[in-house]
Amino acid sequence: MKTLCRREFLASTAVAAGALAGARLGWASQGEDIDALFDRSVVVDALSEDPEWTDDVFEAFKRSGLSAIQTSLDNRDRRAALADLAVWQARLDRYPDRLVKALHGRDFAEAQRQGKIAVVLGFQNATMIETDIRNLDELYALGTRCIQLTYNARNLLGDGCTERTNAGLSDFGVAAVRRMNELGIVVDLSHCGERTTKDGLELSTKPPAFTHTMCKAVYDHVRAKSDELLKMLADKGGVVGVVMLGYFVGPTPQTTLDDYLNHVDHAVKVAGIDHVGLASDYSIRGIDATASRENWYVPRLTMFKPAYRVRWPPWVKELDPPERFRNVARGLATRGYRSGDIEKILGGNWARYFGDILGA
Repeated sequence: MKTLCRREFLASTAVAAGALAGARLGWASQGEDIDALFDRSVVVDALSEDPEWTDDVFEAFKRSGLSAIQTSLDNRDRRAALADLAVWQARLDRYPDRLVKALHGRDFAEAQRQGKIAVVLGFQNATMIETDIRNLDELYALGTRCIQLTYNARNLLGDGCTERTNAGLSDFGVAAVRRMNELGIVVDLSHCGERTTKDGLELSTKPPAFTHTMCKAVYDHVRAKSDELLKMLADKGGVVGVVMLGYFVGPTPQTTLDDYLNHVDHAVKVAGIDHVGLASDYSIRGIDATASRENWYVPRLTMFKPAYRVRWPPWVKELDPPERFRNVARGLATRGYRSGDIEKILGGNWARYFGDILGA
């Protein structure tokens, strides 16, 4: 990696600061209502999880203003993955007036126009590939369009972010990335360890993504990405989804929307306005409405290592209800972001990115 001299470093810092300033040129002078802008925007949640799709869930989605989500399917093994893909296909067939399987970039804007939710079928681990790269073809044929290479721990492809060794991609992992590129499956590096993340960025011929992560420079958490990785992602053409889960955003239960927007600001400064989006990482109904300390927090004390810093309550107050994305839009407006840049962060960047990977 090239080492910057002091002059080059100062110049690059000035460019980054200028990019952020360019995104924040005084919302008030534009005379546009932020809620009207939100209502006409494509709004994308790059990770949304709801195991049961009841009328309450659909009502929450209506309140949210979302146009599209990426969801998280069962990745325990191939059999479980195929079963969950079948469940999702049945759901899509049952609700054609509400849901659209996102297979092309155009599905995002079309879903927004029709008042539907475009669904990107994805996995938060590649364990369901098992030991056969050809299983990727089967998953793709059934609608899979996003796969995270690893979760927190090591798998056959590489190391996760809490793995002690921090090794990079294995030969099998390199082959998997190559085939995902050929098929048109998003290479997601959100939970990957640093070396695996770098390998994915360097070796992928298509832009990878951090669908749901945050900025290590703002809050130094094991799940966060460094400025170096954010810049590498942007240089490759990828997008980072800034995750909303409270204990990823800040160190205390008093973490606020402003703390979250600090991550967005920093991502824009480092990666650029065209490479930043949003992600929640929980139910559209919110954690407060769907979970308890006993069934959410307590199991995670053994599921995750102490470095994960799980806490209760795990949410940011303004980011827990379905209206969380509208709250983010209002916060961005308060910080002076221009209308076009707010649209990019809300979902325009994700819609463009998925179009690049999935095809128009």
